[in-house]
Amino acid sequence: MMEIEWELIELQRLRGHTDRVWSMAWNPSSGVAGIPTMFASCSGDKTVRIWEQNSSSSSWECKAVLDETHTRTVRSCSWSPSGNLLATASFDGTTAIWENVGDDFECISTLEGHDSEVKSVSWNASGSLLATCSRDKSVWIWEVLPGNEFNCASVLQAHTQDVKMVQWHPTLDILFSCSYDNTVKVWAEDGDDDWHCVQTINEANNGHSSTVWSLSFNADGNRMVTCSDDLTIKIWGTDPKKLLSGDEYSPWSHLCTLSGYHGRTIFSVGWSREGIIVTGAGDDAIRLFVEDENGSVDEPSYKMILRKEKAHDMDVNSVQWCPGETRLLASTSDDGTIKIWQLQPVT
Repeated sequence: MMEIEWELIELQRLRGHTDRVWSMAWNPSSGVAGIPTMFASCSGDKTVRIWEQNSSSSSWECKAVLDETHTRTVRSCSWSPSGNLLATASFDGTTAIWENVGDDFECISTLEGHDSEVKSVSWNASGSLLATCSRDKSVWIWEVLPGNEFNCASVLQAHTQDVKMVQWHPTLDILFSCSYDNTVKVWAEDGDDDWHCVQTINEANNGHSSTVWSLSFNADGNRMVTCSDDLTIKIWGTDPKKLLSGDEYSPWSHLCTLSGYHGRTIFSVGWSREGIIVTGAGDDAIRLFVEDENGSVDEPSYKMILRKEKAHDMDVNSVQWCPGETRLLASTSDDGTIKIWQLQPVT
């Protein structure tokens, strides 16, 4: 069978931020046919920018700059599933909640409690819970109440170092956190409405040997990919039917490790709906991987299908696939830009 050759076409380079761009988030409810026409980006310049696709030219334009709330770097942003609320996490120790009211964005709540920089924010699948994490080593879970009120439901303190990222499972109320302590922790709620750590993925069980920066899930939610300062990408699997059934928890097990592809810290990883894994790293490069047909269900293997050297002029901080059946990709960088890419077969 002939191998498909792929190319990553740069569609647009977006400028406007005056410092490094840490991350971006596609608005899941904007656009048509499941393809968003809006996203948010956040930066070391203390601002969040809202970008929208022009329906006539298809180019992306900055529609709003949210600059009057955070006093330090904005590290992470996340849209609620409805797309009406945007959460932004900042080094000023707060998380701001913004509401889209007639294309105007209002800060309707400021969540306080972390002792230092908030590094990441994530909504669960239903939009009823919000998770934040911080350099203070803690993970907070917030309940979304009527009237745009937020109540801290739990403070989780099992990590021993800075927590870099929180991410909810795509369908279940199970939370994952990555840390400078080299671990990924998995959190679930018990029958008494208490949250507790149900699994710690560390070097002793084939986990990473240095800071874990990011993770992502495949479309079915039964595989997870993690990336690290140890320059590896790891694939994990579980039985989704047993993932959380009553008191039974089906742990994630190591399936394979990809190494030797990036020369510096891998900061971000994403898994597209059709199964393509993308990574962005401190070597200014983007890599793309797919499952190799020579592998098996229990012992899969993955191969690199594309390497994009010098994707940015400096570190690639975040790579995010556009939701839906599309091969649109966004990346953010220390060079202050956001790039929109199209993955396509070489013709």
